[in-house]
Amino acid sequence: MNDIIKYIKKHGGYATMTELKEAGFQTRVIKKYVQDKILEKIKPGLYRLSEIDFYKNVNLSFMDACKSVPKGVICLGSAISYYNLSTYNPPEIQIAVLNSCKPVKINYPPIKFYFFRKSQYSLGIKIIKTKFGDIRIYDIEKTICDIFRFKNEYGDEIALETLRNYTKRKDADFYKLREYSKICRVYTIINPYLKGLIG
Repeated sequence: MNDIIKYIKKHGGYATMTELKEAGFQTRVIKKYVQDKILEKIKPGLYRLSEIDFYKNVNLSFMDACKSVPKGVICLGSAISYYNLSTYNPPEIQIAVLNSCKPVKINYPPIKFYFFRKSQYSLGIKIIKTKFGDIRIYDIEKTICDIFRFKNEYGDEIALETLRNYTKRKDADFYKLREYSKICRVYTIINPYLKGLIG
């Protein structure tokens, strides 16, 4: 047991079935470790250690999601929660993928997929480096634009709360927000609210 724990720790806390088998661990042993809750099965063929303390100072749900969906980007409600822009906290991890991608079956965490066109998918991706790998999340301005794009889903209250809290931040970049809003085709929606908040 110690050997498999050492191996996965050495490889950033995650390992695929292929990697484990190539390292000499048998399938039946891996399955037993999952049953004994030593390993967590994130999706078919992908595992991580169950030892939570090993993952201190990292958002484990975000990390699991990004490992499971290598080209996915944390977006919308998950992103506004990360940036403390709203009291809203979604019951699942919300991830953007290209509209040409097929959703992946994931055991945990629960994930909701959003399918973006290339111009809106590739805009504003921020990479958070961790010792376990990269977390991809939209930057704060892109997140606000997306919330307004999906205002029918989130409602006026959350969209306006998000924008209002953004305007109070010292790092707010209103020029960048307006440029992003043009690309995301929400400029005519966001700009009047923005003018009302900042004059």
